[in-house]
Order: sequence, then C-alpha cells, then structure tokens
Amino acid sequence: MKSKSTFFSMVILSMVLFSCGRYEEFKNSATENYSNEKLQKYAKYMIQGKQLYTTHCSNCHQEKGDGLGKLFPPLAKSDYMLEDIPRTICAIKNGLKGEIKVNGKTYNQAMPALDRLTNLEIAEISTYIYNSWGNETGMIELETVEESLSNCP
Repeated sequence: MKSKSTFFSMVILSMVLFSCGRYEEFKNSATENYSNEKLQKYAKYMIQGKQLYTTHCSNCHQEKGDGLGKLFPPLAKSDYMLEDIPRTICAIKNGLKGEIKVNGKTYNQAMPALDRLTNLEIAEISTYIYNSWGNETGMIELETVEESLSNCP
C-alpha cells in the first residue's frame, strides 16, 4: 500500500512540476540538447537525488558539497569524483576505505556503504552530485549505474 501512495505522490508532483515547465531550471551546459522528455526525467532525478543526498550524504559532504575540513572531501568540482564516474558509483554503493586525494588534498576517512539504496536511487544521487555546485555532467542513467556496479573492484 505504501508503494502505491508513494507512486501516486510522485505522479502528482511530476504533473505539477512539469506541467508548468519548471524542469527548465535544471538545465545546464550538459543538458542543453536534451529532449523535453529526457529533461523531465533528468529533473525528476535531480529532485529525488537532492532528497536522497540530504538524507544519506550531506552530513559528511555538507549541503553545498564543500566537504568537512580535513575529514570529508568536497564533491563540488571534485577532480577525484569527476574523473571516474563508475568509481564514484561503486563508492556510493560499497563505501570507500583508504587514502584518496581530492583537489590536491589527502583524505583518509572511511565512507560507509549505502548498500540499501536501489540502483535507481544511486542514479538519482549521482545525477544530483554530478550536476550541482558547479558540476555539469548530465544525467547518470540507470544503465550506467548497473554497468558500473557489475564491474566494482
């Protein structure tokens, strides 16, 4: 029953947002050639991704993706994240241990696995972080997440 009400809520939200053309606010240089249909899907991923990010990621990486001092790295314009999307997807699902270098700074704080997230939720979070705070990568498709997760080390 809960999934039906969640689905119904999403349909209503989508109708309200997209009937007014509000999804246009999510456009960036990576999405400027998206069809209206793809832009609507992208906007839905961004909305859901932000909510999931706030719940699961912002405590460490902060609301604006700027990280937390020397403990947790930034996601905003993060060279580590931007250079390898599949690695980031694997880190979201499986966590991350060991030293990493982000924008010239070393971090060595473990990132917990978010293994309860569905592949769709990971696609939504990924789309959000890859298109927020100056990042402009475009939509991270569900197929990209599925392929990435099948090849995690």
